[in-house]
Amino acid sequence: MATFLYKLGRLAFRRRRYVALIWVALLALAGFGASSAATATSSSFSIPGTEAQRAFDLLEERFPGGSADGATARVVFQAPEGEKVTTAANKAEIQDIVGELKSGSDQVASVADPYTANAVSKDGSTAYISVSYEVSSMELTDATREALEDVGHDAQSSGMKVEIGGDALQVMPETGVTEIIGVAIAAVVLVITFGSLIAAGLPLLTALIGVGIGVSTITALANVLDLGSTTSTLAMMIGLAVGIDYALFIVSRYRAELAEGREREEAAGRAVGTAGSAVVFAGLTVVIALAGLAVVNIPMLSKMGFAAAGTVGIAVVIALTLVPAMLGFAGKRVMGRKARKAAEAENKPDAKPNMGTRWARFVLRKPVWVLLAGVIGLGAIAVPAASLEMGLPDDGSQPKSTTQRQAYDMLSDGFGPGFNGPLLVVVDTKGSEDGKTAVDRVSQEVEGIDHVVAVTPAVFNKAGDAATITVVPKDRPSSVDTENVVHDIRDAGVAIKGDTGAEVLVTGATAMNIDFSEKMNDALLPYLALVVGLAFLLLMVVFRSILVPLKAALGFLLSVVAALGAVVAVFQWGWLASLFGVEQTGPIMSMMPIFMVGVVFGLAMDYEVFLVTRMREAYVHGETPGQAIVTGFKHGARVVTAAAVIMMAVFAGFIGSSESMIKMIGFSLAIAVFFDAFVVRMAIVPAVLALLGKRAWWLPRWLDRVLPNVDVEGEGLRKELSDGPAEGGGERELVRV
Repeated sequence: MATFLYKLGRLAFRRRRYVALIWVALLALAGFGASSAATATSSSFSIPGTEAQRAFDLLEERFPGGSADGATARVVFQAPEGEKVTTAANKAEIQDIVGELKSGSDQVASVADPYTANAVSKDGSTAYISVSYEVSSMELTDATREALEDVGHDAQSSGMKVEIGGDALQVMPETGVTEIIGVAIAAVVLVITFGSLIAAGLPLLTALIGVGIGVSTITALANVLDLGSTTSTLAMMIGLAVGIDYALFIVSRYRAELAEGREREEAAGRAVGTAGSAVVFAGLTVVIALAGLAVVNIPMLSKMGFAAAGTVGIAVVIALTLVPAMLGFAGKRVMGRKARKAAEAENKPDAKPNMGTRWARFVLRKPVWVLLAGVIGLGAIAVPAASLEMGLPDDGSQPKSTTQRQAYDMLSDGFGPGFNGPLLVVVDTKGSEDGKTAVDRVSQEVEGIDHVVAVTPAVFNKAGDAATITVVPKDRPSSVDTENVVHDIRDAGVAIKGDTGAEVLVTGATAMNIDFSEKMNDALLPYLALVVGLAFLLLMVVFRSILVPLKAALGFLLSVVAALGAVVAVFQWGWLASLFGVEQTGPIMSMMPIFMVGVVFGLAMDYEVFLVTRMREAYVHGETPGQAIVTGFKHGARVVTAAAVIMMAVFAGFIGSSESMIKMIGFSLAIAVFFDAFVVRMAIVPAVLALLGKRAWWLPRWLDRVLPNVDVEGEGLRKELSDGPAEGGGERELVRV
């Protein structure tokens, strides 16, 4: 592989105008496709194989036009102190608003009058209007949202407090500012790392081109593949981070080759042949991790994973072709004056060792202490992970300043926390001889369940073969008691079906969240086994070792558990919550652990592959295991450090989001990258390799014969370059390490 990539790098360098033209044309084509495609609405959300999803499907079949999966809103009214919402003036105002909502948009499916729907609190202080829409929240038009917001403003003029809850006002949070902050920090880090504006600008430019092509392609295909607007968010976040990193690896190696006195084209070829090999396999691990999200069997998550994996693939190809082409345009300006002087000083025999070299030598002197400090430190941070509680955020986790959160609190005060997450029980009576009796029994059974405060009368469909019952639990939607209510109803349904033949299904947003969380929990171990297993095989091929991939996988798991511990401590326990702007603690978002595993595993392997490949390269070329560790850190520590800081900057920018879900994702990814890059890869990895010595690179002979030789360390390339004349005349010199 190294030989092929070497030739590809030289070809891209020589034909740089054609290569640049091809990529610019691809960007223009993708941009044209995105601009001419219909506007993306929303990726349909479904959870195949769950009871809540089967109930939704049954509702759509038996209650046509009921908009079971449509957006909902609750307009909550609270009378001024000393008044009630049942007074003539307040009642007239609220009923006028009911009429305004019905006529305010053609997307409205139904509007419930609080005075006929039993939606007035016992003390008369609070009432709410329930609004159902025919489409999902992401498909609501701006006019519909504005009509909903306007009725709230109109009602406030009467002296009542009016807030709006539900998902109708929910929109995708804007992330443009955070991305700009991430890119700006990345630019500063690159300038410090390279000491040259040209060298710093190359990774940024090529990464933005790759992200532009990837996101534009996703936008162009959004309606055809039902991708939706959320899909491009992950692709942009990951594509930007890895795109900068991969280009950083190539440019760094190119500068090292120039510093050793090689011609520019030769340096580009060797950079792509060596660092490019690491980029290919690092990219493959990211692709495996993201594509592996399909194991969860949630279509939306699978599409997000595949789209992000495609963007990573583009980043890899750009690093192997466009980066060497751009290096050709940059000329020797890629090496600033200070950088050239530093490189000349570093290559002198009496050169002062850099920070990476000094750190590696320290670890070699104290490997046991470094290993113990790293493992015990991460282990202590991981302790809170044992208390991990998972769920999906509701309006109760929104900032207190939002109308959704205030509506949530008003409903809790007036009716009880459970009114924010009612359950919908669907009874299929097709298999029952007496459907009405079966439904009556369901109502009676549900009323007797602990933590249930209200059960509405059953509503049958026109055919009379299905009925719905609304159940209000006592506790808030994300509580353990509410989850127990859902399971108790389902357990009772099993006995009812055996006795009457009627099937009882529980759905609604709360039940859907519970099923989603359980599905994510069930998928976590299979997903870990698949991703870690495939990556282990891949790294075994790369490093020709069993212990190095094993150490890489175990180190990753340690950093992920530590990151989960930090997330639990901040977002569930509330430690340092004010520092990160966390206003409401509660369960950890259920998709976060598996999402974090998928993203961070791929990114962590970037550092592993790049750092250890350089060690493997030095070891294969004759250095002792200890010398190889020092060489790997001498050339790789600075680059890996810069790459990790860039990753953390991109992810940490999302901590400032007002959305608790985005804030949690940003924090978890940033802290996980910090633990993995600086504790695991920079401390635990060299300590373990120092203790293992030559045994780290051991591979059974029979396995060595079976595994394909991909020559990541460039041994075959070194032999080829030393055997014949270089292109254009002159003898090819040996690869220096």
